[in-house]
Amino acid sequence: MQPWIFESWLMLGVLVIALAIKGFAFVNALTFSVEAYDAAGKLTKQAWCLITGLGFAAQLVLLGSPLGIINLIFTIAALVYLADVRPALREVTSGRR
Repeated sequence: MQPWIFESWLMLGVLVIALAIKGFAFVNALTFSVEAYDAAGKLTKQAWCLITGLGFAAQLVLLGSPLGIINLIFTIAALVYLADVRPALREVTSGRR
C-alpha cells in the first residue's frame, strides 16, 4: 500500500469522525430547553446552537481539510459542549428534556 493511500484514508476517517461529533453536538444542543441552559449556568441555548450549528455547517462546506484551523476550533467547541455542557444539562433536567 502506498503511503499516500493510507494518509488519504486516515484523513477521511478524521473528517467523518469530526463531522459526526459536530452533528451530534448540534442536534443534542437543540433538544434541551432554554430553561435548562439557564439552570445549568451555561451559555444560552441560542449561543450553543449557533456555535455547534456553524461548526457543523463549516465542516460540510470545508470538506477539503478536517485539520484546518476553522474546523479544529469548531471541533474543540463541540467537544467542550459534549464534555462540559451536556452533562450539566442532563443533571439539571434529571434525564428529562
